Parts: sequence; structure tokens; C-alpha cells
Amino acid sequence: MTDASLAPATTHDADEVTNLSDNPTFASVVDASLSRRSVLMGTAATALFGSLGGVSALTIAGDAQAADKAKKLLGFKPVAKSLADAVIVPEGYDAQIIYALGDPLTANTPDYKNDGTDADFENRAGDHHDGMEWFGLSADGKPSTTATNRGILGVNHEATTDEKLSSFFIHPTGGTATLPRPAAEVDKELAIHGVSFVEVRKNAAGKWEYVKASAFNRRFTTLTEMEISGPARGNALLKTKYSPDGTKTRGTLNNCGTGKSPWGTLMTGEENWNGYFFRAKGDDEARGNDKSVTALKRYGRAEGAASRHGWESAGSDDKYMRWNNVKTGTSADGSDDYRNEMNGQGYVVEMDPYDKTKLAKKRTALGRYAHESAAFSLPVNGQPLAVYMGDDARNEYIYKFVSEATWSASDATAADRLAVGDKYLDKGTLYVAKFNADGTGEWIELSINNPKIKGYDKYAFADQADVAVNARLAGDAVGATKMDRPEWCSVNPANGEVYFTLTNNANRTSEPKGGSALEPDAANPRAYSDVKGTSRVQTGNSHGHIIRVREAGGAGAKAFSWDIYLFGAEASADPASINLSKLNANQDLSSPDGLAFSKATGICWIQTDDGAYTDVTNCMMLAALPGKVGDGQKVNINYTKADGAKLTVTTPVGKAPTEGELKRFLVGPKGSEITGIAETPDGKALFINIQHPGEATKMADVTDPAKYESQWPANAGYGAGKRPRSATIVITKKDGGVVGA
Repeated sequence: MTDASLAPATTHDADEVTNLSDNPTFASVVDASLSRRSVLMGTAATALFGSLGGVSALTIAGDAQAADKAKKLLGFKPVAKSLADAVIVPEGYDAQIIYALGDPLTANTPDYKNDGTDADFENRAGDHHDGMEWFGLSADGKPSTTATNRGILGVNHEATTDEKLSSFFIHPTGGTATLPRPAAEVDKELAIHGVSFVEVRKNAAGKWEYVKASAFNRRFTTLTEMEISGPARGNALLKTKYSPDGTKTRGTLNNCGTGKSPWGTLMTGEENWNGYFFRAKGDDEARGNDKSVTALKRYGRAEGAASRHGWESAGSDDKYMRWNNVKTGTSADGSDDYRNEMNGQGYVVEMDPYDKTKLAKKRTALGRYAHESAAFSLPVNGQPLAVYMGDDARNEYIYKFVSEATWSASDATAADRLAVGDKYLDKGTLYVAKFNADGTGEWIELSINNPKIKGYDKYAFADQADVAVNARLAGDAVGATKMDRPEWCSVNPANGEVYFTLTNNANRTSEPKGGSALEPDAANPRAYSDVKGTSRVQTGNSHGHIIRVREAGGAGAKAFSWDIYLFGAEASADPASINLSKLNANQDLSSPDGLAFSKATGICWIQTDDGAYTDVTNCMMLAALPGKVGDGQKVNINYTKADGAKLTVTTPVGKAPTEGELKRFLVGPKGSEITGIAETPDGKALFINIQHPGEATKMADVTDPAKYESQWPANAGYGAGKRPRSATIVITKKDGGVVGA
């Protein structure tokens, strides 16, 4: 997701810096030289030096067989950068729209008019399609790991295109931009968030379509009842008026990245949920300025801060009052008000796509923060599973959870899938990453038994539930490494290495302000100024990078090695200081975000959510064939700080990708983010999401299509009206072959 400072027209990605801890960074940085659009803050960086050893061949797995396979991949002609209001794919490919905002999910739900008058969003596709997974169906409707013509897509609906409180495209004239918000408008907005499960299939003509009246179609919204699972279940921190015993909550919110468990469930991450809640001024005092105030501020909810949509203002009904987290009751534990309501959001939520009778479960053992995707380690019989995760906010951390139970292959086909989730996801150890300057790292245990947590002087942890609910504070306590907005992660099926996108960080500079800005370090080594058009608009690491980790042993290892696989950069940027991956015009990218390895081909798909390069190109998706950790060199970057002091940052960098190893595959419509990656097991159908096309459209222009930034997908022949809609597309090869080959 785009940092709000990179895209001022949007509000859904605002992430106030709340990590004011003294956790380590390695160096510092300043201003420097301009290269077409980018200005390095300090002296020019030095040349590459040193070698980490390892492989440098274009391979998937690093052996001769994989090298031969790799030669058959990425054979498509790269797509050029584009500002067209269209989805552009390589020659020989088709992109078909199959499922968009408002599409009905029952036989009785009317077709979407797309004029702001539609209702019943509990039975329609939600907005801002995001992370996505494929769950196969056999011909007789049973779960299948091999089905390629019929399946269920689990689709996140992260947010909505909004301005001045209102989700303006779903209301006739843009909605109400002042408080109080009308209940009828808020009811629509409550329903368009969440997750949908929708059946898709190939029809008799060989075209993909979604099945309007499928028995598998299902929506989860902000009001759907869900179970609290893991160490925080029943804890005082989860007790509310709705659930006095702290075992349930309502809804899932701001769902961004996904994951798929080895036993066939959807893992959906709750990301920027904090901004939806409101606390009136005076609440700190009402709470006695207790430790809950510390936690609320660390998670971005200072008293008096406006909420994103003003849902709390829509009336006295409980479904609106829950968004106001002030202490109004007299109980000691919060069971008579909604002071703890925000503690019910911020988890990885597990859902069974095949069974409508099962409540979703919030897996609190995996920690609470701005979750993106949840990537599982490669399952090995008799060994624990790891789940890798990132906290998507500036200067936040990378985590992993290691199960107490060891993997049994028989669990992959168990009938009660959520019971299997209980086994592997409710008991285990949560860790946070510390990246050392020499290319090594350590996973630090986040446990109440860790002396640094038990004795933390800035927050008094009570128990393991407290550690899980306030994982950010636990990360602060143990000295985790602050990162450049950890987004999606994925595990390379060839070698088990873990890739994390670090989308960007406007908060990295040599001149900290307010104590929150950071100097560059080995794991986040760049700080420069990006020039958009003729204006210098962004300092820090505005183009982002991808870091990768190799465990020193199995999934439960406590040590790792790492390097930076890829730096986002413009092709024309200084290759010694910014374009360190030596990208050309067919490869250059900004703000890597969505990331997933294809299990069918080994291709690493990289998607962008960019606000820095959008005067040159819309957001995109690239195909990559990475090597492995240690296949490149070390880089020295020299800086001159504001006070004249010299600083050298040394970082291990992967081998610069050739065009045979990295090339652009797709460019999306105007204003859109490219996100969500799912595929059929044979790799012949690739599903991706086009999120928030036309996002820069102003609320005042909602009734004038001529002023929309985008009219996609209507301009591609899909659906009524002209208002832009988030949508799922499926990409296939015209000759019926494997996508990317």
C-alpha cells in the first residue's frame, strides 16, 4: 500500500510514525546529487566491492535441472511503461475481467448499477480487492488440490476510495463529508470492507467467469462475528460490551495481504485498522493515564484524533458505538463499554473457504500489528512450521511465528481445517527480526519470559496475551530493527528462502525531526530525494527494496543470513548510489508491494503500489527469477551528514538481474494499485487484482465521468456505469500455455 506522503490524494494508507523507540539503526545520511529525477542526500556512493560468494547463475533452485527450466521461463516480450487507462499484458496473453466491486453473490441480488444507489453490499463483492488465494474444487464440488477449471477465490476487500470521510463512489452524489455521518451511508461502508469467497470456473466456451449463485459464495464484513483464538482468548484486553468474556469480536478490517495454509485455509491480514477508531479528548484521563494509553498511542490512536470515516457518529446503535473507544463504563476490565474494542483488530485471521458453518478465527499468537501477508515455511514432516509476517508501517518490524506442533502430512487433507489451525497456530513462539550490519541476523523471542520484555520500563507486560496484543511494544523492548515499511512476504519453493517487500520509507533521512526519522542502515541503506516532474517531492527511500532471508537451519532457527535481492529505482538513476540493481527501462519499478512465488513455475511475481514514479507510469507487475542469498556483492555507500561528518553504509546486495531474470509483465489502469496473486495449480491461469483505479478523482467530481481519473473497467466493456471499480482479472496465454513461460 502506498505511503500517504507519497500520494497525498489518498487517505487509506496514512501510517503515522508511532515507533519512537531507541531500537538500533546502523548509520546516518544526508543530501547529495541530482540524477534526472533522484537526488542522493550526501556525496556520491562508492563502487561495489567484495564478494559474498554463492551462486550467480540464472536458476530457480541453483542446479542444472532448474537452470534448464529457467530458460523456458520469462520468454515473453516485456511490457513498456504506460499511462493508459487500461490493463496492458504481453503479446500472446489475454486479461479478462471477472469480478468487480458490487457484483452480486446471490441469485436474488440485483445487478450492480454503479451509480451510487446500490445497496445490499453484504451480498456483493466488496471494494478495494487486495490479497487473494485459490482453493480448488473438483467436478462434484469437493476440496481439490489439483483442480484447474473450477475453484474458490478468497479475496480481501481492504478499504474504499474515500475523501473527507466519505466513500464517495458508492454514494449517489459523493456522500456526506461532515459529522455526523448518515447511518445509511455508514451501513454501506461497513459492508464493503472485509473478505469475499467467490466461486470461479471455466465455462463451456473456455472463458473464466464467476458463479453468481454459488453455494460457496460468502462475505465477511466489519460486522461478522469471529472467534478470538490463541493466548489472548478470554484475556481482559479483549473484553468488551459485545463479548464480556473476551472470546469473540465483530468483523475484520482493512484486509490487505493473504496467505494459504498447508491445510487449505485462507489467512487474511488486518492492516491499517487503527484509523477507523475514535477516542475523544479526555479519554487518557478517564483511563487514569494507565498503560492502555501507552499502547493506544503506540498503535496510532492518540485521544482526539479524527477517525477515517466517522462511523462512530452514525447513531446510538451498538454497531456504530463500537468505533468510539472511550472509557465510559465503570468496570475494571472493560466489559461494559468499548475501551478495548481496538484490541480485537490487527491479527492474521483464518477462514475456511469450503465450510460456511465455521466462524473465522483471529490467531492472536501471531501477534497484533499492521499485518500484511502470512507466508508459511515449506512443510517438513516432523519439523515445526514457521509463519513469516511484516508490520506495514514506517519503521516497523519483521516477525515470524514458529509452531509448537511439528508438521504431519496427514493434516494437509484433514476434514476439520480450522481444528488443524488450532494445532499449529495457537501454540508456539513469536519472534521479531534483528538485522546485523554484517549480513547476519537473529530472531528474538517475544515471550513474557524474556527478561527484556518482563522488565521493560516503558510498558508493564502482564502475560503472554499482553505480549501478543502489544507485539509492537514487545519488539521495541528487545531491540528489533526498524524497517522501510514491511509489506508482503513469500517463501521461495525451490530453497525455502523468505522474501520481504519493503515498499518505501519517507521517514529515512540524515536530518531527524521530532526524534522519529531514521538514518540509513545496512538493511535499509538508501536515503535520497525523489524528483517528480520538476518538483522535488520526497526524501527518504521512496522506491523501496526487497530483502531476503536464509534460515540457519530449519523453520525454527534463531539465526539467519540475508541480503537485498532488489532495489526499486528508475533506470536513469545513479547506478552507484540509487539504481544499485542496475535496472533498465524494461525492469525499473518503484515501491514493490505484492509478492508471491508461483508454485507451478517458480516465478516470483512482484507488484507495485507507487506514488513516486506515477508521472511516468501506472503501477505494474514484474516477473522475476531470483537466485539465492549471497549470490552478489557488498556495496559501500558513502554519505556526508549535515554536520559534515562522513558515514559509510555497507550492505550485501544480490546479483543485478538481467532482463532474462526480471522483466515487466503488466501495467495497470490510471490510479490503480496492482495487488493480489493467485493461480491454478497448472500455472495456466493467473488471477490478480486491480485496486482503486481512479483514486485521485475528487469527491466533487463524482457525478461527472469526464473528470474521473479512470473509467476502468467500464471502458473495457465490463458492467454498468462509468465509475471506476476495483476488480479481479484473470490472465491466460492465448496458446493455452503456462503464464510467464
